[in-house]
Amino acid sequence: MHAVKDDKAYLVYITVANREMALSLARFLVRERLAAGVNVIGGVWSVYHWQGAVCEKDECLLLAQVSGMALSVCMQAVREQHDYEVPCIVALPITDGHGPFLHWIAENSFPLGCMGTPAEEHFKT
Repeated sequence: MHAVKDDKAYLVYITVANREMALSLARFLVRERLAAGVNVIGGVWSVYHWQGAVCEKDECLLLAQVSGMALSVCMQAVREQHDYEVPCIVALPITDGHGPFLHWIAENSFPLGCMGTPAEEHFKT
């Protein structure tokens, strides 16, 4: 296994309007290595204040597993692709977990070409 320079990991909590948007965003994040994996949870019923009214809406929830190295790029990409005026994008730090899983997040959530080098160069043996 490789030692990773930034060992922080996050769950990024994102809500979207529907399953199509959820799957599109999840696939993008994983393909671009901005998340190691994304859980898509349908049937989330949200109740919230919006423009002076209490609103309710059926949404999808995404839980993205993201390394500290990819976090800012991941959050910016979600903001750019999201169709809500004020999207819910919250990064929750993972303070403990199964070591091999946390390492998997670090190895698989790293923007290609970050800091001008391929992702693999950011790992040392």
